Amino acid sequence: MRRLVALVAVAALLGACSSTPGSAATRSAVARGTGCPTAQPAPLPAGETRTVHVTTAKGPFDIHVDGSLSPIAAGNFVALAQCGFYDGTVFHRLVPEFVIQGGDPGGTGQGGPGYTIKDEPVTATYRRGTVAMARTSAPNSAGSQFFIVLSDNAAGVLSSYNTYAIFGEVSSGMDTVNAIAAMPNSGPPDNQAEQPVAMDHLTVSTP
Repeated sequence: MRRLVALVAVAALLGACSSTPGSAATRSAVARGTGCPTAQPAPLPAGETRTVHVTTAKGPFDIHVDGSLSPIAAGNFVALAQCGFYDGTVFHRLVPEFVIQGGDPGGTGQGGPGYTIKDEPVTATYRRGTVAMARTSAPNSAGSQFFIVLSDNAAGVLSSYNTYAIFGEVSSGMDTVNAIAAMPNSGPPDNQAEQPVAMDHLTVSTP
């Protein structure tokens, strides 16, 4: 039963980010932050890392972003975090013991930054705390939405798809992530958050 729920959740991840560049949702997304990218930003070079500090009403958490994992996805996430794109966006999908998903400026799971980024091979293992890009089943369809893995048990299902570029991991504050995951949701198949928790502010630092 748990594997079935996970498979449904993966299908939901595949349905993310389906708005097209230039739509009203994505145009408003670009306007969210000052100086946000309008096309795929520069990759974060292999060997370089960043720490992204996220504050929420449930507490803070940190994401260790590693350019050696997926340079394009890592550079994209850091650029959007730096320009304020994610400030005020919510975790719109909550799948207990599997993932939480956020990064859509409209909070519906259908939005993005107005552009998409190129696919990259998955070079690490999905596990508790892994942070990866959400995408549709179409090639090169990731944008701004991402998810955080809640349990090592999710690895089997995610690895069977192996299409979600891993760019980092939660380095501190998994208790905050768990508290967000425990908030009410609509249940399968969409698991939409009923009281969405926002990412109030993100800051980026170089270790």
